[in-house]
Amino acid sequence: MLTSTAYEDSLLSFWPRVRDFAVPPTMIETATARRHRGDWAGACTAAGIDIDLDLRSLARTHGRDLAAEVRADLRHLTPDLLRWHMPRVAPDGLLRPGLTITLARYDRAGRDGVHPVHLVVRTPPAWADGGQRISLALWDGSHGPDGDGRGSALDAHARRHPHPRPSRRFRLDLHRHLWDARRTGELRVRSGADRPPGDARSENPDLPVPVPQGLGCAVDRWAAEALIVLRAEGRTTDTDTDTDTGADTGIVTVRIGSRQRLLLDLVADPAGAEPPTPRIARAPDGGDLSALPVLPDAATWVLPDLALIRAGAIEAGRLHPLVASALVPEHTPAVSTGSADPAGQSRLVECRGARHRIGLVDGVLAPLDHDPAEIRREELLVALTGTPLPCLRAIDEAHRQPHCLSGVRERLHHGDTTGALAVVEGLLGPDAVLRSGALQDELRAAALRRLTYGLFRAGLAGPAQGRVLPGPDRPRSHRSRPRHTTGR
Repeated sequence: MLTSTAYEDSLLSFWPRVRDFAVPPTMIETATARRHRGDWAGACTAAGIDIDLDLRSLARTHGRDLAAEVRADLRHLTPDLLRWHMPRVAPDGLLRPGLTITLARYDRAGRDGVHPVHLVVRTPPAWADGGQRISLALWDGSHGPDGDGRGSALDAHARRHPHPRPSRRFRLDLHRHLWDARRTGELRVRSGADRPPGDARSENPDLPVPVPQGLGCAVDRWAAEALIVLRAEGRTTDTDTDTDTGADTGIVTVRIGSRQRLLLDLVADPAGAEPPTPRIARAPDGGDLSALPVLPDAATWVLPDLALIRAGAIEAGRLHPLVASALVPEHTPAVSTGSADPAGQSRLVECRGARHRIGLVDGVLAPLDHDPAEIRREELLVALTGTPLPCLRAIDEAHRQPHCLSGVRERLHHGDTTGALAVVEGLLGPDAVLRSGALQDELRAAALRRLTYGLFRAGLAGPAQGRVLPGPDRPRSHRSRPRHTTGR
């Protein structure tokens, strides 16, 4: 578990980089423009989301009413905002792999009762996360063996996903303000931005809160969020019912770390005049908590954007426009001035006691203060193992390991291939031929990752259904230790 100092350091170093590279402004602008035109599929494409659902097939199999509900939600889906709020993992801030997250639930009556159909998004497994793509699909728990959704006609890609069933911890059907354009204004209240920074301890000093301080837990919002979960699950807040098992009570499980669970108990006011009183206790070791509702991860922690603003680590202008308008209502979006792009401008190099320029000429990076004959002579000397001119050394270094390599790497890891190539072309020119080095290695690795993702989507790579990927090949020097095993 992180200490207070470790959490603050992680907050200030981790999330600002994620906000700068994970959802680039060009993606937000393109997706927003397409969404405003009513092109929800085009908006998803601009936001790097693959569509694995067919509304016509849904209407045939589940009726037109359900298809109309799904279509209405898709028209108000803000895919760039969804990507902004998706769960991420350290140290690079990439999407948490192998998740199936519910965006909306639609109850439909069947022969065996009511079966919910889920509108879900999925993240690929870690070995196929090239491009940081997300898929949008429908999941029907009544299809497939054991209701796991495998083999469902609604989503054939679920067969290849490691976790096709919607996660109980990572769910956004109770947090529509994180993806639904009709509900984005709720972010201010649901995140606690409308209240001064505080903690449950400061509001009620007598409340036993076994939550270590400094972890970024939104303890002051847990009671309200738990009440939303209980109502959605059809539970009551009267804890007099089945207190031994926790079934049908106001108890919610809160996960604050690996193997660390808390029990949040909402005790209803007998008179009904006051909101339920929260009681927090540590979950017993080895106890079965599967029957209890789970507080969603989005409600467990303080919103990263809110924490960054309060810490002064980010400006509102660097946030998603919908997030900035909710958290900082007085913020006025900056109007693009159309300033000149610094890409392509000449750069100065110290060359033989003078300052020379290098810049783009005919689509490639070239020295500007040396005549062509001198350049050809120097290139011949370099081919004969001579020492190149400082200008030529600077150009060679820009091709192999440029100063912008870290930014290019971040963009490639987050799937912003267009942005990464724009940076490279702005430095080297659109007609440049890459030379062996770190830059070429990064671009080649990114292309291979995207290829792996495509093979995963096509079912041509990865383990078979019900299998896991094999481990790395053992070296020839490896020797087994049969005497250390219990049997063969």
